[in-house]
Amino acid sequence: MTRKAGVSGWPIAHSLSPLIHGAWIAAAGLDARYDAYGPDSAQAFDALLTLGRKGELRGLNVTAPYKEQAFAAADQVSDAARLVGSANLLVFENGRIHADSTDGYGLMNALAEQAPSLRVAGRPVVILGAGGAARAAAGALASAGAQVRIVNRSYDRAERLAADIGPAVGVSAGAAAFADAVLVVNALSVRPDLDLDLLAADTVVMDMTYRPLETPLLAAARSRGLTGVDGLAMLIGQARPSFEAIFETPAPRTDVRQRVLAHLGEAA
Repeated sequence: MTRKAGVSGWPIAHSLSPLIHGAWIAAAGLDARYDAYGPDSAQAFDALLTLGRKGELRGLNVTAPYKEQAFAAADQVSDAARLVGSANLLVFENGRIHADSTDGYGLMNALAEQAPSLRVAGRPVVILGAGGAARAAAGALASAGAQVRIVNRSYDRAERLAADIGPAVGVSAGAAAFADAVLVVNALSVRPDLDLDLLAADTVVMDMTYRPLETPLLAAARSRGLTGVDGLAMLIGQARPSFEAIFETPAPRTDVRQRVLAHLGEAA
């Protein structure tokens, strides 16, 4: 019987998840399919969850705007999902929904891959933004022992994030936020107003956006000689544990990054 899974969010046509998971499915020779489902309303998302409970879907990756709704609907949630209050992965089993968040894993995997000398334990790191992406980043970095500083236009929203994650996360502003930071993560969907001259020569700059792959922020950082980490590495990093949870088999060793770059028309 074909195992069915997919990604849910709105809009969804831009999602690269079907390409990534489809490449792994083909390489593993699985009788499975992974599709983009949408839907375009919270009510329709609930209907999709009902299909999962009935056994018609094995799993879903979830993106905006449904991550919090996915978390709230789950019968069982992982520690990672509970920490950030949202879920990007649902696995359906015997009428129950198991929720997890693999975004933090993806972020840490991207850092290990593209900035292997970076050590965050006991060191200051800065996250720009206080939305869902920032929550995942803050949770993962706090769990890794970093001293997390949130910089966001809305101070109240940043304070709520810090309070939810715990004492390892604080709110900062101005030039002082970047003092001694070993990592700056842009969790905004736009280029931040960031003066790169505030950063030390060994600071790593990560942009969670992957369209374009080389964002203006990353290009500017690399031109200063800083190490850059792109959002595609995070996307693939979070997809791997999702694939393994849904299809119950290791993700094959095939170069999905090259496939995605070719799809995007980007150079390696």
